[in-house]
Amino acid sequence: MSYKKYGVKSAVSLLATGLVVLNTAMVLAAPPEISLDDSVAMALKSNPSIQMALADKEKALWGIKENEAGKLPTLSLASAYNHGSSSLATDSDNFNNSLKVNWPLYTGGRVEGQIDQAKLSADIANLGVAKAQQQLKLDTTTAYYDVLQGRNVVKVNQETVDNLTEHLKNVQAQYQVGTVAKLDVLQSQVQLANAQQNLTKAQNTYDVDVASFNNITGMPLDSQTIMKDDLTYVPYHMSLADSIKMAQEKRPEIAQSQDNINIAKTGIKIADSGRLPTVAVSGNQGINGSTFPGDNNSWSVGISANWNVFDAGLTSAKVKEARANDDKVRAGDKQTRDGIELEVREAYLSMKEAEARIETSKVAVGQAVENLKASEAKYYAGAGTNMDVIDAQMALTQANTNATQASYDYNVNKAKLEKAEGVGVK
Repeated sequence: MSYKKYGVKSAVSLLATGLVVLNTAMVLAAPPEISLDDSVAMALKSNPSIQMALADKEKALWGIKENEAGKLPTLSLASAYNHGSSSLATDSDNFNNSLKVNWPLYTGGRVEGQIDQAKLSADIANLGVAKAQQQLKLDTTTAYYDVLQGRNVVKVNQETVDNLTEHLKNVQAQYQVGTVAKLDVLQSQVQLANAQQNLTKAQNTYDVDVASFNNITGMPLDSQTIMKDDLTYVPYHMSLADSIKMAQEKRPEIAQSQDNINIAKTGIKIADSGRLPTVAVSGNQGINGSTFPGDNNSWSVGISANWNVFDAGLTSAKVKEARANDDKVRAGDKQTRDGIELEVREAYLSMKEAEARIETSKVAVGQAVENLKASEAKYYAGAGTNMDVIDAQMALTQANTNATQASYDYNVNKAKLEKAEGVGVK
């Protein structure tokens, strides 16, 4: 019996140990890795802006059906019951039932114009989905690069804190043996405290960037991930003129603007339809009498035409209003095209400016590293000052910060340029 108890205890112990090991492994498991393409795909799947654009598209498609109904016949059924009495007659009941059909044959082009406008609106909504996707791709890409930039800035500041901590140890050791003054120790302590504050700020900025990235991609705000990609330099070979030409051909806003012009042109025709006659076919089947549903049947079929000869200037005012709207839309089209060209130019020139800084910042980092080594060597040999070392360390920190900023600016502006050109999602 004791062996059985011992076996049960052993099994329980092994199971408990296994659970502890499993839980420890889960806790220590590295956060999942995610690429930029993965991030964009997640955002496109879950971000509300895409769902809103798709809803607008579906709404516009139903708008076509709504306007097409204006060309089809309508059927209505009506029923009425009346009970009455008078001093000369007994109470009476009257039932009246009717079935009516109406079919507009010609509306002067009004219904046809409304259908055309609805189709153009549907195309605008469809282009709106592409527009929303392109904007979300840019927002996600920028958020992804923000996290990378934040991570790099934290790394730079952490290296600064580590270097200043090591330098402070060396200064304190030299102070203990009397080779340097107390002032050197105080200077090093102040500079280390400032660096630690900068590290805290950089860490906070990084945490905020991660939360913003999670919000765009639809992940829990406290999620932790490892970015697969980095702020690498990939040359861009297209010229500014070709970039502008590409944008004029591919940007959904330009196609939307052209649709709006066509809608405005159609609006003039719709307004002018008030000058033309309308023709409709109608039919009526009636049953009425004193008992339900009635004992007296009647029916009629007819065709009617209506021509508004004088409407006190209403149609003329609508036409002028539609033409004014057409002028406005055409002016807006020019504004859209000019704005897109400006957007391309700004992104392109900013990208090229950052590209130039990438190379110079690399040179500056190398020089700053050599300067720090030389300053430290002079100081420890008694030929230099502590402030020379501190200044050299701050110069290296600034050079590293400038280098990562240049890489960030290049990649972000390149992403902005692709969006400005109308590059779609993969």
